Amino acid sequence: MAGLWAPLLVVVVAVVGLSWDTDSQGVPPVAGRCTVAGSALTVTNEQAANAATIAAVARSRGLPARATVIALATAQQESRLRNLAYGDRDSLGLFQQRPSQGWGSPQQVQDPVYATGKFLDGLVEVPGWESGRLTEVAQTVQRSGFPEAYQQWEGMGTELAGALLSTDPAALSCTYSPPQAAGPVDDRAAAVAEMVRREAGSPTVQPGGVVSVGVTGWPEVTWAVAHAQNLQLTEVRYTNWRWTPTDGWAQDAEDVGAVLRLQLAV
Repeated sequence: MAGLWAPLLVVVVAVVGLSWDTDSQGVPPVAGRCTVAGSALTVTNEQAANAATIAAVARSRGLPARATVIALATAQQESRLRNLAYGDRDSLGLFQQRPSQGWGSPQQVQDPVYATGKFLDGLVEVPGWESGRLTEVAQTVQRSGFPEAYQQWEGMGTELAGALLSTDPAALSCTYSPPQAAGPVDDRAAAVAEMVRREAGSPTVQPGGVVSVGVTGWPEVTWAVAHAQNLQLTEVRYTNWRWTPTDGWAQDAEDVGAVLRLQLAV
């Protein structure tokens, strides 16, 4: 999945304690939740992070938005977009894939990147999947005991995919209590780099906890915000936009240009 992002992403380790008003952007902060601009849809930070991974894997394969919609609706039905360590019989992970049925090892199917890839492998083999009824397409891949259940999540999948794939600013915003640093900053910066490498490109790690990788635009910025709680981020900046975990998105007087900057808690 390398090569998704093209000008530059920078992860900078720093302490941030600033606040901006986001009311004018139409995305009022919702504590501990992620919101979609212009929509009543809210999801947890965990759900947003898993959804962003699904969207990133689909994008890395050059698949149309419909693939992300179907995958999100399927994962919502199977696990409520949670990476479960349990399920019916030996079902595990976002898509409740069964190791005994050839989906992979227990460790693999609980890896969101691997699990999404396996689902998409099956999806693109379904004749007419791009235009077929969502629940019928998903059922062909999943072989569920409840084949009609996927359809109820098409609206949610469409809205969430629209935000995750949008080229508009601030389409998704997440808020939570400011993160507390946990563990050596260099180790955490390396972990961020590894996550970016798996889902978004080929980063480099520099002294002082700086990670850089190319970006193409807002879908990558949204990916970062969706994963911000997991990554212990205190600020995300891109062009003249700034995000913080307490206040969400707001425009800023300073324009940093086509550089995505992430700051880790210390």
